Amino acid sequence: MTQPARSRLGVLLGSTTPPEQIGKQSGAVEAAGYGELWLPEDYFFLGGVAGASLALGATSRIPVGIGVVSSVVRHPALLAMEIGTLARAYPGRLIPGIGHGVPGWTAQMGLTQKSPMSALRETLTSVRALLAGETVHDEGRFATFRQVALTHPVPEPVPLFTGVLGDKGLELTGQLADGLLVSALAPVEYVRAARRKLDAAAEAAGRDEHITINVLAAANVTRDPNRVVATREALRAALAFYLAASGPGPLFDAVGANEQLADMLSRGGLDTVAAEMPDEWIDVFGVVGDQNKARARIGEYLDAGADNVTIATVVADGADETLTAVGELTGEFTY
Repeated sequence: MTQPARSRLGVLLGSTTPPEQIGKQSGAVEAAGYGELWLPEDYFFLGGVAGASLALGATSRIPVGIGVVSSVVRHPALLAMEIGTLARAYPGRLIPGIGHGVPGWTAQMGLTQKSPMSALRETLTSVRALLAGETVHDEGRFATFRQVALTHPVPEPVPLFTGVLGDKGLELTGQLADGLLVSALAPVEYVRAARRKLDAAAEAAGRDEHITINVLAAANVTRDPNRVVATREALRAALAFYLAASGPGPLFDAVGANEQLADMLSRGGLDTVAAEMPDEWIDVFGVVGDQNKARARIGEYLDAGADNVTIATVVADGADETLTAVGELTGEFTY
């Protein structure tokens, strides 16, 4: 039986979305033709597992991802149980994402790990084993399992994504995971490099599976040519906030922006970044402007090796317009 075409464009609901609106917004995303829907787990905003449950229950076909849970917040056996519950109730529609977690948030809970990479490795391997019906008995650096098995394992494999940035995380993803959820503000250059690194890691591990790349894209898009300038300025303010909050890192290093960003932060923090960030950074770190600009930028991500592009509406006043404008492009980017 031929499967219907599925768009390569998705939507990430914002972490400030009121829980009571998740169902309605999820249904609207599916009706607009988007191919994926992602729910965040940003501490202490929305619960990703609970949010995904609401979204799955309010829709009928769209895959729903969790982007992403921290590997150290739940014991892997508990995480596997939660994933298994949803994966069995909604076969083929759940995409769990697992990462390290924002250090500041995990520190608030006293969950800082000496080896975050070990915790992520143990979580990926044990969750996959438990979902497949295996009994896990292990004393790891992070978690202990004493004859743990799920009563309700999942008949079909569940795709496990990571949310990582650095080279060690990409190597681990290529070795063990099914996909990578790339953080918002990723330039095309980072995606292109990540594609090469994932493929190399998978090959070195003897895997012949394709590792999916899903790029979260900070977006502010309009259908009105007269609003392009205002759309860019609104995204500039949002990007400045996230650049200042994130600081130098692998995403910005991909385009040689770390030194300039560090300098601005050292001289005045957010205010200096907002005032001095180069205009071209708006295009490098976001999807912005009219539909033609959005179409071209999405195409660049896909050409660089991304499999899907998921729109993150980081400008509250432009969210509805962005989802409508990009939604009209969903049929142009399909599998």
